[in-house]
Amino acid sequence: MKETCRVCIHHCSLEPGQTGLCRARKNENGRIICGNYGQVTSLALDPIEKKPLNMYRPGSLVLSVGSYGCNLRCSFCQNHEISMAGTGDAGTVYISPEDLAEKAREYRVIGNIGAAFTYNEPLVGWEYVRDSARLIKETGMDNVMVTNGTASLEVLEELLPYIDAMNIDLKAFREETYRKLGGDLEAVKAFITRAAAGCHVELTTLVVPGMNDGTEEMEEEARWIASLRKDIPLHVTRFFPRYHMTDREATEVERVHRLADAAGKYLEHVFVGNC
Repeated sequence: MKETCRVCIHHCSLEPGQTGLCRARKNENGRIICGNYGQVTSLALDPIEKKPLNMYRPGSLVLSVGSYGCNLRCSFCQNHEISMAGTGDAGTVYISPEDLAEKAREYRVIGNIGAAFTYNEPLVGWEYVRDSARLIKETGMDNVMVTNGTASLEVLEELLPYIDAMNIDLKAFREETYRKLGGDLEAVKAFITRAAAGCHVELTTLVVPGMNDGTEEMEEEARWIASLRKDIPLHVTRFFPRYHMTDREATEVERVHRLADAAGKYLEHVFVGNC
């Protein structure tokens, strides 16, 4: 029986055995399930600033976990080996929510504050995030998430009780650009708006030459963020050629700083990254 996945904007209609665009969700016996549940491709103890989260418990470490799959198709993806992978394409190890919570607790003695769901797009496997984050919160530790924000508000509501901080990619501030990436700007804006009302949020915009590097666009973005709250941190980061986008040079450092200065006219906290 064909079923429709409601996790994100794509609403993939799947026959039994079919996998969605994200490569992580599938129709199994007439029911949409999380196919990458507990299938971990990456596990590392990272500085929280690497997420990047500069204004949430700075100086701490967080156990970072990722699986495979993503519901966008960014040609400049930095983690394409796992984000664009499906079942069997990337080496995985099964780690149950209970085991992840235990690992987070074990590393507490060396400064770990909890878990970060990151590396691939965690929302395509949101059930694992929810189940793990709930157990981690029960130990008195924190949960953070790095996401593209392309998920339904219903999914976000399921997670907000357990997530303390998020870094959300705001990849551009033009709808046509988002369409090229397989996304929807208005959906991401709605996600950011709700998330910022429920937990600590920082945003990241990767400045890609010829795609989103205009000063006018950055000022529009910053004004919109400020309309939510002027104290939401924005990370303006430098692009380097990656994946399918090797047809251009890295963003000029001067351009990144210029756009950060433009955003700083409206926002209290603007950070420059990768420079």
